[in-house]
Amino acid sequence: MISRSSINRPLLVILATATLDAVGMGLVLPILPSLLREVSHETEVAEHFGYFLAVYALMQFVFSPILGALSDRFGRRPILLASLAGATVDYLLMTFAPTLGWLYAGRVVAGITGANMAVATAYLADISAEDERADRYGALNACFGLGFVIGPLLGGVIGAGSPRLPFAAAALFNGLNFLLALVALPESHEAERKAFTLPHLNPFRSLRWVFGVQGLFSFVLVYWILCCADQVPATIWVIYGEDRYHWDTRTVGLSFAFYGLLHSGAQAFLTGRLTQRWGNRGTLVIALLIENFGYLLMAVATQSWMPFAICVPLAIGGIATPALQAIMSNRVGEDQQGELQGTLVSLLSLASIAGPVLVTNFYEHTKPTLPGAVWIVGAFIYLLCFPILWHGRRRTKQDDGVLNEALQDPASIGEHP
Repeated sequence: MISRSSINRPLLVILATATLDAVGMGLVLPILPSLLREVSHETEVAEHFGYFLAVYALMQFVFSPILGALSDRFGRRPILLASLAGATVDYLLMTFAPTLGWLYAGRVVAGITGANMAVATAYLADISAEDERADRYGALNACFGLGFVIGPLLGGVIGAGSPRLPFAAAALFNGLNFLLALVALPESHEAERKAFTLPHLNPFRSLRWVFGVQGLFSFVLVYWILCCADQVPATIWVIYGEDRYHWDTRTVGLSFAFYGLLHSGAQAFLTGRLTQRWGNRGTLVIALLIENFGYLLMAVATQSWMPFAICVPLAIGGIATPALQAIMSNRVGEDQQGELQGTLVSLLSLASIAGPVLVTNFYEHTKPTLPGAVWIVGAFIYLLCFPILWHGRRRTKQDDGVLNEALQDPASIGEHP
């Protein structure tokens, strides 16, 4: 947990910004199907809903590294303010969208402005010492998770009157977020500004860059595996609950809220304690083991109350992400934090484009014979992390030894492969 002495105004503002950002995005989720039916005049909108999720993820994949690189060049504050202002205007336009085409256009803009989490994460790296980053990343993820608990619950209540009202509320929250950042958020990026060139507009460029950073490859690959494995609960939690446990809508909502609260609590109160005791790498391994255990439990759980209990190891396993973020953040320079965080969000978005399609298709094919098979596959994907981390640990030690030798004796640079 973040100590009281380490709390400052910029930290509080960026955490509040993440919370309001998540509330604004979560507000519209419960009513999207209803609004799609209203503007398309169709009763079956599952296909459109899937496209909506994919369009948002695609825009985040393309623009997260771009916004991150722009923040490295022009500063975090102006890019964050521009994205919040754009989101406010976009949600207002979607409130009055007369056709399906307008909604899709609005969803494209929402995906672009939603890529600002890369900038917020880079801001947090700017104002945090290396030994504080895991704890603060955990707090940021906790605030974002809390926003996603509040947003859908609030959206469901507001949307009972009209499916357009949550969009207006989302515009209000983003407007308040913009004003808060405008008044109380100073610039954090004081390091030498990195040039922004046309190649930065290529989202695949950042992937090539981040995989080429010394000592970073294995950790980025593990992060990508985590993103892929996380697509299992993110995609089929509702369907699996309805099929196997006969959950109704109310129970589904309660399960989301329960997990969200546990996840936020674990990120806020356990991340700092575990990293102080076990270090970032030790915490990462422990969290991966616990998450893997949670997936295996889900594969064999047969009673409707069991997933609520399994939410505990799943929430604790989520600590792997801030621990991994801290490891990667500590291995790049201050002038590269924006591009790194943008690339990580981009990798998550890339997994979110193909992941739901693959997961749902696999589940549909295995449901009649072994409904828990999709969770077993998710657990197997997690297991891939451990040999990669073991190999990366040996390689990182070698790289760090060469780097330290080069710093002590510049003439030795170039003598090592």
